[in-house]
Amino acid sequence: MPPLPLDFQFSQSSLQDFTDCSRRFLLRHLLKIAWPALEAEPVLDNERAMQRGAQFHSLVQQHLLGIPAENLTLLAHEEALSRWWQAYLTAIPSILKGSHYPEITLSAPLLRYRLLAKYDLLLILPDPTHGSLPGDVQKGNARAVIYDWKTSAKKPRRSFLLEHLQTRVYRYLLVQAGAFLNHGIPFQPDQVEMVYWFTEAPMEPEVIAYSAEQYQNDGEYLAALAGGIAGMKQEEFTLTPHLERCRFCTYRSLCERGVAAGSQDTAGEEEAATSPDDGFNFEQIAEIAF
Repeated sequence: MPPLPLDFQFSQSSLQDFTDCSRRFLLRHLLKIAWPALEAEPVLDNERAMQRGAQFHSLVQQHLLGIPAENLTLLAHEEALSRWWQAYLTAIPSILKGSHYPEITLSAPLLRYRLLAKYDLLLILPDPTHGSLPGDVQKGNARAVIYDWKTSAKKPRRSFLLEHLQTRVYRYLLVQAGAFLNHGIPFQPDQVEMVYWFTEAPMEPEVIAYSAEQYQNDGEYLAALAGGIAGMKQEEFTLTPHLERCRFCTYRSLCERGVAAGSQDTAGEEEAATSPDDGFNFEQIAEIAF
C-alpha cells in the first residue's frame, strides 16, 4: 500500500473508525473496499431509521434556510418523523437568536493533511460577558454554539460523548477555522460550546463547554493520531480486540468476524452516536491557509 496520500482528508468519521478498529480504517478509507454486509437487523427497520434520520436533517436544514415551518410540516408524514419535527419546533427555533449557518463544512491543516467537519448548525451569538448589543458581534466578541441533531433511539452517556471524536474534532476545528464567522478574529476555546440535541429526548440536550486546556490536548491528540496513521504499514492495521464492535461493521464477514448483523435493539452507544450523514458538500467548505 502506498503512503497516506498528501491529499488525504481526515474527518471525525475516519478518525473514529481508526480508534474503533484500524483495519476498518484501512478497508474503508484507504483501500476503499465496498463490502455489502448489513449493518443491523432487522433490515427494513434499519433502512427506515436511516431514511427517517436523513429526512429529519433535511427538514431542519430547509427550515434554517428560511422555508416556513408550516410548509415543511406537510412533509413530515410518518409518525416518528412528525413527532421529532414537532419537538424540534418546540425546543429549537426560539433559541436561534444569532447568526446561524446550517450544514456548513470547515477545513484546516492537520500535519501535512486536512481535517474536515460538516456541522448540522453553527450558531454565532453575542458574548454575554460583553453585553447583548448587535455591535458586540461586530467587535468579534461572539460565542459559537455547535448544534448536532441526533435521531438515534438511545441517548449515550455524557462521558461517552465527551471522549467521542465528533466532540473533539468539531470544537477543535471551529477554533482553528472559524475566524471568518467572527469578523476575522479566531474564537477562543471558552467561546465555543457543543450541543447534542436528541429527537428522542428533546428536553435533555447535552451541552459541552470547551477550554484552552482541552483545545491544546485535542490538538496534540489529533496530530499524534494522524501522524501515527501516516506512518503505518498495511500489515499494521490490525483487527480490533473488541469483538462486540464487529456486529455492526459491514466488513465483519470479510474479516471473518461473523456473518449475521447485530440487532438494533442491542445497539450500544457507539451506534447511537453515529451521524446519519458524513458526506461533504465542498461548495460549503471554508478553508484557512496552510
